[in-house]
Amino acid sequence: MPELLWNRAPATPVATLVLAHGAGAPMDSPFMATMAGLLAERGIEVARFEFAYMARRREEGIKAPPDRAPRLMACFQAVLDEVRRTAPGPVWVGGKSMGGRMATMLAADPDTAPDGCVVFGYPFHPPGKPEKTRLDHFPALAAPVLICQGERDPFGKPPEVAGYSLPSRVTLHWVPDGDHDFTPRKRSGIDPRANLAGAADRAADFIRGRVSR
Repeated sequence: MPELLWNRAPATPVATLVLAHGAGAPMDSPFMATMAGLLAERGIEVARFEFAYMARRREEGIKAPPDRAPRLMACFQAVLDEVRRTAPGPVWVGGKSMGGRMATMLAADPDTAPDGCVVFGYPFHPPGKPEKTRLDHFPALAAPVLICQGERDPFGKPPEVAGYSLPSRVTLHWVPDGDHDFTPRKRSGIDPRANLAGAADRAADFIRGRVSR
């Protein structure tokens, strides 16, 4: 069972979000740490964890590519099951990039689907290859999904994503001038911290709106 890194809400949480990292950065990367803290401030308790390949990288200092999806999914499901045993309310899943993709795959399993899913930077396609989509499981989504996506994300920009005919369970929030980490260009005049806070606001509102129904 992976070790969990918690960001606790200051009061009774609206929900608990199990948050997975991306392919190349660990659970305590600046993006993950900042987003988890922002969500907790907004009443969403966050449990972060690392997939086995990333945990080995931390222990051995040797970079290795991500495991295959079935192994990643099994790890994510084990963490979700563990959190569900103790969480006081609804349990959602989410993730950054690859972790978000795995979260949507959990949300597409009707037998074990979480209450909902939040993704920060979905890898709709490999950079430069918009025709090679990673959306085969989307028609089977059994839970509401919010995708916060940078407008300049090489894994999926607005004109590309507009042509994908996403199912009604998917809601998109476009982060102004953001890249894959939501960082805007300096010449845009947009505060990078405002982009992160805006995504956290949208995520917390999305979760709260569905929990209260």
